[in-house]
Amino acid sequence: MVMKTLPKLVAHRGYTLHYPENTLLGLEAAIQAGAEFLEVDIQLSKDLVPFVFHDRSLERLCGQKGALHDYSATELNEFRASDPQRFSYKFVDNPLTTLIGLVGLMQRYPKVTVFIELKRSSLEKFGNELMVKQVLSNLEAVKSQCVIISYNIEALAHVREKYHWPVGAVVDDWQERNSKAIVDLNPQYLFCDLETLPKKGQIKFYASRLAVFECTDPAVAMDLHRRGVEFVETFAIGEMHKQIHTMTDK
Repeated sequence: MVMKTLPKLVAHRGYTLHYPENTLLGLEAAIQAGAEFLEVDIQLSKDLVPFVFHDRSLERLCGQKGALHDYSATELNEFRASDPQRFSYKFVDNPLTTLIGLVGLMQRYPKVTVFIELKRSSLEKFGNELMVKQVLSNLEAVKSQCVIISYNIEALAHVREKYHWPVGAVVDDWQERNSKAIVDLNPQYLFCDLETLPKKGQIKFYASRLAVFECTDPAVAMDLHRRGVEFVETFAIGEMHKQIHTMTDK
């Protein structure tokens, strides 16, 4: 009965507090720390290979100039996702993660659900149809574990209409949920920055299952859940998991 009162914690880009984001190392560490839900970001290389990567630039995570789509997959495989500003040389040998690599991880953990975000930088560079085709074709073997999310509502509409996969709209401001494009899409999920949510009262958007980002405070997560939020994204999946269970066990 207690479990029904708990928010579903989503490991935001993996166990990002302790590992470089969007890498197999951090994603598997998140699962080992109790994550049943992951959120990752996808971009395409110059030769259309999907990689798990967030930023528009390679600088912060890899210490390299340019965007991911400026390089071929072969070139990207030589780079290291070490996040040197945060971790110095600790993860100096840690490679970038391909989507196929993520699929392999998902197959080892079939009970884990992954929210796959199509990044706007690649959608802008390659177009909605091409990117969606490349990403979904790589994910076909683990389709039942996937939800496709994006800020780009047109791309989500294409996913829904042509491929019939579940989708989630992402917004930075709660007020954006009322845009005609999102209302017409009627997504199964809605992701929103928690800072823009109403401070009191129930939180609801039609039949969409609500998710928020970014939270490392278990009390905030519990309050949002009581008010209608089902999923809470966090960089600190292990700490949040332990703290929330400690709170509810008292």
